[in-house]
Amino acid sequence: MGAHRERGPRLQPTPPTLHSATTAVVGVALDLLHVISLALMQGFTEFLPISTSAHLVLPSLLFGWPMQGLVLDVALHFGSLVAVAAYFRRDLLHFGAGLWRWIREGQADVYVRLMAQVVTATIPIVALGILLRDWIEPRPRSLVLIAATAIGFALLMWVADTRIERSGTTEFELSWRDALLIGLLQMLAIVPGTSRSGITMTAGLLLGMSREAASRFAFLLAIPTILGTTTLGAIGTVRAHLVVDWSEAIVGFAVSGLVSFVSIHYFLKWIERTGMAPYVAYLLAIGALLLGFGLLRG
Repeated sequence: MGAHRERGPRLQPTPPTLHSATTAVVGVALDLLHVISLALMQGFTEFLPISTSAHLVLPSLLFGWPMQGLVLDVALHFGSLVAVAAYFRRDLLHFGAGLWRWIREGQADVYVRLMAQVVTATIPIVALGILLRDWIEPRPRSLVLIAATAIGFALLMWVADTRIERSGTTEFELSWRDALLIGLLQMLAIVPGTSRSGITMTAGLLLGMSREAASRFAFLLAIPTILGTTTLGAIGTVRAHLVVDWSEAIVGFAVSGLVSFVSIHYFLKWIERTGMAPYVAYLLAIGALLLGFGLLRG
């Protein structure tokens, strides 16, 4: 792992502006501790409402570590994808069986309707990503922007969790309008510092869903979103002729997948009891930390 395995210039440890890890094509060989640390952050932040982009800059700030390259990024996301698919395997199996009955008998059940709503909610972020891809990918991410967005998002999540009356609507009772509204709010995840899972959970809470139902829908919505991200990353890897360090990729995939699965399980187990307050407080602390770094660096 000591030599460079992908072509391109080395990233500076603490640049004035930091690029998104999900769009970085340049990579460097990383030691095992670095790989495991990034995989842990991916596993926790992909599904907990605490902002992946706000955390991915921390190793660079605190330890001078470079961001991971595209190959490792694909491996980490693929681990999260396998984890969420494994956790919701029964829902996916019910959907497959329901889809087969729908094709044969022309009658869709609640699982087919739910998955159709997941697809509907995915359309806005896919369309926005295609339209703004050239603008987003080279765009620098300033610490002040990430910090301010994380703080603002935390406050919105707190309002949705504590100030909106919930009707207890489950993910199976969503209307098509509500599914589309959740998808439209998910577009805010394109702004650095906004948690993708967090903003979709917040949207569900604003629509009166129970905490668990809003979280389950957000996690189901992650499946096509992460699948798209991973597919595009894999295509980018092939086109750039990047050399794969399989030891890094396998370790990153395994750790990310395991931590993602555990995060989903315990989040859903505890969310009705804890609410969003712990995540709001944590995000405010991270936002304040990054804001301090950003202001000190000018």
